[in-house]
Amino acid sequence: MLTPSMEDYLEKIYELMKEKGYARVSDIASLLAVGPSSVTKMIQKLDEQRFVTYEKYRGIILTPRGEQLGRLMKQRHRMLEEFLRMLGVQEETIQQDVEGIEHHVSPHTMEALQSLVLFFKDQENCLNEYLDFRKQIDELRSPKTNS
Repeated sequence: MLTPSMEDYLEKIYELMKEKGYARVSDIASLLAVGPSSVTKMIQKLDEQRFVTYEKYRGIILTPRGEQLGRLMKQRHRMLEEFLRMLGVQEETIQQDVEGIEHHVSPHTMEALQSLVLFFKDQENCLNEYLDFRKQIDELRSPKTNS
């Protein structure tokens, strides 16, 4: 069973593999803001579960299973970002919220959110109606100042 931390590692390894063609412990440590020894421990766990192939001092390679899961984690991440942007969430909040949401939502809920994103893309008028409605709600919530 994958932990949220394992999912984060697979996503970052996947990104590095797509960007550079390889992933090194130092690159992963930098991206995740953790120490190299923490990365090595996690890579060993991922190797034991056959998500990566790891040889000390040689690098990390995703197995087909690891690549599939890494791609899925990346797609999930992008979809949540897109969904929150559609809802008008501020950019500086999006990354923090995505990190908090992505590991705690069931696959069924993710599919429902993906359908909603596709619906809003197809029915832009509905998205605009929602954004107008949200603006009205925000105006009601904000304190009025006396002029």
